[in-house]
Amino acid sequence: MSVITGCGLHTGSLSSVRFLLHDGPVVVRAAGIDVAVSDLRVVDTSRSTTVADASGRVRIATIEHVFAALGGLGIHAGVAVLIDGPEPPLADGAARLYADALCALSPSLRSTPPTLRIVRDGVIELGASRYELHVAAFGASDAVEVEVAVDFDDARIAREARWAGDPEDFRTRIATARTFGFEHEVGELIARGLASHVTPESVVVFGKDRVLAAGAPVAADEPARHKLLDLVGDLYLHGGPARGRLRATRPGHAATHEVMRRALVEGLIARDAR
Repeated sequence: MSVITGCGLHTGSLSSVRFLLHDGPVVVRAAGIDVAVSDLRVVDTSRSTTVADASGRVRIATIEHVFAALGGLGIHAGVAVLIDGPEPPLADGAARLYADALCALSPSLRSTPPTLRIVRDGVIELGASRYELHVAAFGASDAVEVEVAVDFDDARIAREARWAGDPEDFRTRIATARTFGFEHEVGELIARGLASHVTPESVVVFGKDRVLAAGAPVAADEPARHKLLDLVGDLYLHGGPARGRLRATRPGHAATHEVMRRALVEGLIARDAR
């Protein structure tokens, strides 16, 4: 059983995550309490997704990278996520370490179709964000397709990324996309005393005339792929990503959670029983 340790991106607190086999739906175990993913609620979306249980005794910030690994691999049951600390470690700045730990947990873990499916085409717009939902093509009822379009007004950054639902493609291509930001934002991190906790290998920083990154070379579509990673993590909290095609333009944490709420209420998405 591997343990992933390190400091959280936003809190800077030392924390750890490990995965255990567990009968039933995926649960998050924190403060000695098991909470099913379906029982977690979004309580903050300031630069990340923070969730809590109904009692407020369990509260975890920046959960989206852990959930992205679960959602990208299609794991909806059989795992307990043990989190020690207020926020999972930034780790590799992406979700590859979490995905690899899940793959190593047990050969009996299998991908399963999500309970959510898009049942009616529709578009939901929230501010600058636009989400287009399309029913799966005939004969591909279990197919998952997620697309992201970004616009940072920077010629170095490709605008789009796409994932067709394959777990191994997610693990090797999407889960490796690192957290990114812009050099003018670094001052805020320093002021909060957090920049010293971020390893150079785990982030990509775009400056006006340079790109700061250690480790793997930066690909033009890496920011878009990371936005897709975050989107999958946020969708997982609602039981997704849904079967069908979702295209998100300028997605954000708050927008994604509100869109999912509205899509379920308006009948664009339905939840199947397991």
